[in-house]
Amino acid sequence: MARSRTRSPSIDPLRLDDLSDNDGSTLRSGDSMEAQRFTGCDLSGRDLTGVSFTECEFSAVTFTDTKLRGATFSECLATDLHAPVFSAPRSTWREVRIDHARLGSVEAYEAQLRSVHIDGSKLDFVNLRNATLTDVLFSNCIIAELDLGNSSVQRLELQNCRIGILDVNGAKFKDVDLRSSDFDAVHGLEGLRGATIDDAQLTLFAPLLAKQLGIIVE
Repeated sequence: MARSRTRSPSIDPLRLDDLSDNDGSTLRSGDSMEAQRFTGCDLSGRDLTGVSFTECEFSAVTFTDTKLRGATFSECLATDLHAPVFSAPRSTWREVRIDHARLGSVEAYEAQLRSVHIDGSKLDFVNLRNATLTDVLFSNCIIAELDLGNSSVQRLELQNCRIGILDVNGAKFKDVDLRSSDFDAVHGLEGLRGATIDDAQLTLFAPLLAKQLGIIVE
């Protein structure tokens, strides 16, 4: 079997030790939190603009309408997150793992993601327009709409995901692996340059490619 030339995301295992419990009650915008564990906290409606979390763990935390513009998450683990609206534009994510999140609208435009793994999550609308993604893995996720418009993406894999609409208008891809995922529709096919797909996906994309190129199929 020929070996794929597409490079996979490079993501190291995440290990967190000696964490202190924190109920989140004193969190304020601009705070820097290190080695903290947040469990069952409701941070809905809070202004946490520019907050920084390093080596922190989040379990069953609710972020409904929390303002996380410009926030930084570094070496963090998040499990069972909930938010109809998750607002984190221009945020930074480095060495982060997110498991079993249930999020509605995710506003993460102009964000920076590096070494991020999102697994087993259900997301309605993910806005990553103008974002930069490097070494990112979505696995076993259901996403109604994934917007990567005008994003810069290197080493991204969508593994066993179900995507309703994938928008790649103006995107710049390198080493992007879509082969094990399903899509209902793709917007901006020219943005797929640099992506790897399989034979079944090519059959799905063929009518869209023909329409874009003005080819009549009878």
